[in-house]
Order: sequence, then structure tokens, then C-alpha cells
Amino acid sequence: MKEIKFTDIDGIKVGHEQDLEAATGCTVIICEEGATAGVDVRGGSPGTRETDLLNPVNMIQQIHAVMLSGGSAFGLDAASGAMKYLEEKNIGFDVGVTKVPIVCSAVLFDLVVGDHRVRPDMIMGYKACSNATDKECLNGSIGAGTGATIGKLLGLERAMKGGLGSFALQVGDLKVGAIVAVNCLGDVVDPKTGEIIAGLLNEDLHTFAGTENLMAAQYDSKKNIFSGNTTIGVVATNGKFTKSEINKIASMAHNGYARTMRPAHSIFDGDTIFALSTGSVQADISTVGFLAARAMEQAVINGIKNAESLQGIKAYTDTK
Repeated sequence: MKEIKFTDIDGIKVGHEQDLEAATGCTVIICEEGATAGVDVRGGSPGTRETDLLNPVNMIQQIHAVMLSGGSAFGLDAASGAMKYLEEKNIGFDVGVTKVPIVCSAVLFDLVVGDHRVRPDMIMGYKACSNATDKECLNGSIGAGTGATIGKLLGLERAMKGGLGSFALQVGDLKVGAIVAVNCLGDVVDPKTGEIIAGLLNEDLHTFAGTENLMAAQYDSKKNIFSGNTTIGVVATNGKFTKSEINKIASMAHNGYARTMRPAHSIFDGDTIFALSTGSVQADISTVGFLAARAMEQAVINGIKNAESLQGIKAYTDTK
């Protein structure tokens, strides 16, 4: 088993575009030849597009891109930029008069960071596609992770910077990877030690308060703690799977969230994972499922450790 780049997976390109002053951006994962896709939405506050198409009972068998975006529901507009870009390249589902690109999307809430009037739109989504490459896969305060924050139970004053992370593994001919924009309500922990590495800060703004401990202490409180959350990501493999199987892999990949974010899948998060099958390598679904979860947990860690301070919000390196 060896580490590779997410963009080393056959048929995958990744592109980013962001506005650092407004603290928002988007990340596109393009599959020009098409990919069998699934999705699993676990959070209670999701913002998504075209997820119904991924139900195995529905007609469409392949998609051509996934757009991960900031901007809350406004950010769903970035997927229109991907549609325009792919149609210009004659990529999509053939309907005779044109080809309709199938672009799925999920968004995270970052409106309270930076300028809420600036959101990823068609133009930003198009630029992200124009920037797409299979040569590198950047991590940190980029793309959909630009305005991401974590540990927000007590507001942004005690929160820390989230970010975009990626990781991939290869076993023989099989490749499995993950890319994720980490923007959770809770803390991020090292799954090897269980220790918090970033999240809700104490008043000293250096040590960690422990989100789950505070939530447990306030169990009888029903206040609205919606302050901008949701972690969104994609797992991909060159393994060959049906729509039903790749949906199951998306489900198994959520173990990567559960191992690294505490709590995960809260009512205030819209946690979503898409899964893509781009290749023809025969592989066991359970094996790919646990590899996807492992790739996702390391992608979460990479997103946090590579994030940079923005808008006065501390990053991982600021607490070391």
C-alpha cells in the first residue's frame, strides 16, 4: 500500500477558484469520460444538487463533475459554471441537440467569514474548471476550503480555520482517494490518538475546550447554534462498481468523518460524501469501502494541518 495523489486516480481532474478577501471559493472534480456515482447525505442541514439522479433506480448512469462550494445555498450556482465549461467541450449526456453535463454539487456555509455578499457563482465555477488538472492536488485554504472553519459552538471568536484536504492510496492496480472541505461544527481529532488537533478554543485561544463536553453539559439547551457548518467531500476509485455499490462506498466513507470529527453528522451540519467509480479494475466493495474511509480521515487531517489563518481565525500552525 502506497500513498499517491488524489489526481493520480484514473479519469480525475481537480480545479479550484477562490476569493481570499471574501473568504469563499469552490473546488471541482471533473470526470471527462464519465463516472458511476453515488452519494450519502448524513448531516441535518444539507445543500445539494442532482443527488436524486444518483439513486440506483433512476436512469442516469454516469456523471461528469462534482462541484464542492462555499456560499451556502447561493454557492450551488457554481455548478452552472461547470455545466457551461463541459458543454463547450462537448461533454455530457447526449440528448441529440446537445450534450447535457451531469454535475452534482454540495455546499458549505461560510457566509459569516469574509464578505457574505460574495459567493461562488457561475463565473467562479467556470474558472475552477479552467484550472482543473491531473498533475497536482493542493491542500489548505483553497477552493471550497477557503472560508471553512471548525469548532464553532461558541462563535467564530473561539473557532479555528478549516480547509481543503486530499489523500489517496494505491494497492496493486487499485487506487482509492478522498478530497474534502472541512467545515464542521465540532473538533477535529487525530484518529490514531483520539487527541484534538484543532477546534473550539478555550478563552486563552491556545488550548481546546472540547465541543462534545460542552454540548453534553448543555444537553437541555435547545438554542440555535447554527453558525456555519457542513463538511463536504468526494471519494473516488478506479475500481469498477455499479450505482448501488458506489452508493454503499459513499456510505462507508462516512466512517472517515466519524473518526476525525467530534461530533460528526450533527443537525447543524450538512455532511455529504459523493463517491465516484472511474475505472475498470475489479475490486471488492468492502475493501474499497474501508480504504475510502481511511483516505477520507487522512484527507480531513491534511485539510486542517495545511490551512492558513484567514480573517483573524487561527489555523492549526498557530496553536503549535
